[in-house]
Amino acid sequence: MKIYHNPRCSKSRETLQIIQDKGVDVEIIEYLKDIPSKTELLDVLKKLKLNAEDIIRKTETDYKENFKGKKLSKEQWVDAMIKYPKLIERPIVVKGNKAVLGRPPENVKALL
Repeated sequence: MKIYHNPRCSKSRETLQIIQDKGVDVEIIEYLKDIPSKTELLDVLKKLKLNAEDIIRKTETDYKENFKGKKLSKEQWVDAMIKYPKLIERPIVVKGNKAVLGRPPENVKALL
């Protein structure tokens, strides 16, 4: 199991705690420091069964200043997430060929 984690985010911390409380081995990826590659993000989107824009944090300053009101392709959104990783909704938990957004944190229980 893998979690794209931001330790400063309460939802991310809660989701990680749920995983750890179950005793599951989890790889923690602090995506603001270790930015996912384009291939990795496209793979995560496929596992989430979501569009790229669905995992964009629209309250972030980077979104408001650079992307608000713009229509971008999947590739362009993925490029934006790489350039501005704060745009990536968090946490994202991946297990095998499935993934969930930890919003709410209880969503992760579907993978446990």
